[in-house]
Amino acid sequence: MQTWQKLLIVAALATVIVIAGTLVYFNYVAKRRLIISTTSSLYDTDLLKAIEADYEATHPVDINVISAGTGIAIQHAKNGDADLILVHAPAQEKTFLEEGWGENRKIIAYNYFTIVGPSDDPAGIEGKIANEAMKAIFAYGESQTDQSGVTKIWASRGDNSGTHTKEQSLWKAAGYNYTEVAAEAWYGDVGSQMGATLTYADQKDTYTLSDIGTFLAFSKEGTISSVALLTEEKSLLNVYSVMAVKQTVQANQSYHEQINYADAMDFIKYLVSTQTQQFVEDYKKAEYGQSLFIGAVQPLKDNAPQPIVQWIKDAAFFDGSECPPQYRNGYPELYS
Repeated sequence: MQTWQKLLIVAALATVIVIAGTLVYFNYVAKRRLIISTTSSLYDTDLLKAIEADYEATHPVDINVISAGTGIAIQHAKNGDADLILVHAPAQEKTFLEEGWGENRKIIAYNYFTIVGPSDDPAGIEGKIANEAMKAIFAYGESQTDQSGVTKIWASRGDNSGTHTKEQSLWKAAGYNYTEVAAEAWYGDVGSQMGATLTYADQKDTYTLSDIGTFLAFSKEGTISSVALLTEEKSLLNVYSVMAVKQTVQANQSYHEQINYADAMDFIKYLVSTQTQQFVEDYKKAEYGQSLFIGAVQPLKDNAPQPIVQWIKDAAFFDGSECPPQYRNGYPELYS
């Protein structure tokens, strides 16, 4: 073999090595990391896994998801350990914005909470509205307290999550003091995420509050035999929102230089896109016979269908907006 031929082969091999190294670098080493702190109800349905795979297929970003209750998810953001949050507790979200931790909030989806329980429904709540159901559960719990060996008849997440916050509001709306209810002998505080709480409730034949998505996922898998006993209504609406975490926090003048703000905002734009909104609605729809989550972006633009859009506004708007102007930072297209 001639010397020039050997040199060509060496050059070709070197080129292959360089190209391969470049691909490895850009696909693995150079990928930017995006940390999402989110509620367990989005995580337990595997929706976020599907979204993660779809997003990463077209973006040089490695998504890391931290799953916890909304309260913990928000705390991760305050600590600078997350770039954005996906949660479902409007009151806590409002405080998060007001204290200067986040901005550019967008409502992205909704579904409903449901009260689930044993199929024989000993408290007789099936078909009732939420207020009456909570009263019936309370009355049934009190009747069991008079008996020896009282068992738990209600399971609470007890973790300051969005679901736990909703539960507290339901007790209050039914006319009860939550602190007093939580001290009852028949009240069980699981102190864990939605999946664990559903499993506990199923094993103990108790009632509990669940988002419909996680309930359907666990029911379909055969993990639980509990049944959904309440239908959709305004008081059971469950609204999901996304917010970017600020690098500079005005409340304490801290600066989280590690926050990946640019990719957080790119991901928010991805979530509100027509394509992703349809992706969310279609997720496992054929498998379950209904959407686990319903996109909220277009309904809010169209102000339809009613009364659901008004329910969303009543539950999750602040000062007449999903994100009042003082909590926005650029990206006017998100609110046009």
